[in-house]
Amino acid sequence: MSSGAPVVRPVDPSGEVLREIPLPPYVTGEDAQFAVRAVVVHAPRRWSGGVICRNDASPHPCRLHRWGRRMLALHGLPPAEIDALVEQGDPSAVPHPYRPGA
Repeated sequence: MSSGAPVVRPVDPSGEVLREIPLPPYVTGEDAQFAVRAVVVHAPRRWSGGVICRNDASPHPCRLHRWGRRMLALHGLPPAEIDALVEQGDPSAVPHPYRPGA
């Protein structure tokens, strides 16, 4: 049952495998702001050993970056919009729910 790609499981310093941060049943505007901050502050950074989280040097994407992306997706933003927020680099940017055709 090998897919060929290794599965990276985040591990804290004590050796425990870290679980994903749970999502709320719905995302408020304040939740979305926290999520933008998470994806921007925990953005990828190229390093000699590969791509790491620029905030805590863990393998990218770190738990908070993944949580932020999942929250923003739940808020209605498509991946391209989330990538644009990360690229913009402004942790106080206001994410507006994506509404196609609006």
